[in-house]
Amino acid sequence: MTATAATAPAPLDGLRVLDLATLFAGPLAATMLGDFGAEVIKVEHPRRPDPSRGHGPSKDGIGLWWKLLGRNKRTMTLDLSTDGGRATLLRLAATTDVIIENFRPGTLEKWDLGWEELSAVNPRLVLTRVTGFGQFGPYSRRPGFGTLAEAMSGFAAITGEPDAPPTLPPFGLADSIAGLATAYAVMTALAGRDRTGRGQVVDMAIIEPILTVLGPQPLWYDQLGHVQPRTGNRSQNNAPRNTYRTADGTWVAVSTSAQSVAERVMCLVGRPDLITEPWFATGADRARHTDVLDDAVGSWIARHTRADVIAAFEKAEAAVAPVQDVTDVMEDPQYAALDTITTVDDPELGPLRMQNVLFRLTDTPGGIRWAGRPHGADTDTVLTELGLTAGEITELRAEGAL
Repeated sequence: MTATAATAPAPLDGLRVLDLATLFAGPLAATMLGDFGAEVIKVEHPRRPDPSRGHGPSKDGIGLWWKLLGRNKRTMTLDLSTDGGRATLLRLAATTDVIIENFRPGTLEKWDLGWEELSAVNPRLVLTRVTGFGQFGPYSRRPGFGTLAEAMSGFAAITGEPDAPPTLPPFGLADSIAGLATAYAVMTALAGRDRTGRGQVVDMAIIEPILTVLGPQPLWYDQLGHVQPRTGNRSQNNAPRNTYRTADGTWVAVSTSAQSVAERVMCLVGRPDLITEPWFATGADRARHTDVLDDAVGSWIARHTRADVIAAFEKAEAAVAPVQDVTDVMEDPQYAALDTITTVDDPELGPLRMQNVLFRLTDTPGGIRWAGRPHGADTDTVLTELGLTAGEITELRAEGAL
């Protein structure tokens, strides 16, 4: 961090974001914008909070996932289906740079809060619409969740052992990838606004970003008719590449994507003779002899402790990593050096350890100002800043709009 970093404003300082979304891609995108200084206002239904507040384990009745997903966001309530809620959202939209929503297509339009109405009050607005399948097409009106994207994209089909069923990830993979992509899409739209002076609609379908990160599978199929099979931890592109059990009952992962690394691994495990085999010259050919290579590497690793394996691989300049659970992650010295798991003071639960901001900037770093706040905690403050009187706020509350 440079000396400038201590006094420089955050890179997104002055950007206002309304987070109308729930579970999980849209809210995650808003979190990442908030991490780098955007003013994020989380708008939740007065009687149906974001379900992420109740997802997963809780402490003292407070959902822990929300503390992560809701960080750096002020929270307010608003029922957009009411007249008062609609009018208030339009007033907020007039002062806002970005709205992120994930209602089914047509829902905002049903409330007369579609792009036509929102852009009329603020032509510079970026309306970001995150749905399972996008705003048009035969599936667009279906309920969509990340699990469906993980299945449809081809991810599940290539994940798991060859003789086992397709495997879904045990966490929100597609949603998380879509959250990253959405934050990028928002910044791209804002860059465009800098040139044109006008905002636009971002249409993010959760089924698409995960397909992008799966790599060249469509290209392979288009040009060669190749369909990637399930191969477990093995790869069709290089070998050895697998997880291996150590003498002390732990596991390590080995990768040999580079030819020079593959050669160093075989020398390390005492099988330099395999390097002279004609098939060893390319990753694809090595992958066709995975059984031989896995036996050589696996038998050597099985005779050594994890600490000794990692030390030997590092000395040989070969790629290895321990297979860690969250207990290991919390104590890992590299994560500690990067402050990847940082501590946030929370008035409800005290010190919380959670993932830090996504990347480091030398001059304008991001940061976590607070963890997720209680439902509706900032409603009156936000509306007062917007110019509503105490009487107007009372009327909205009586109507059920707040």
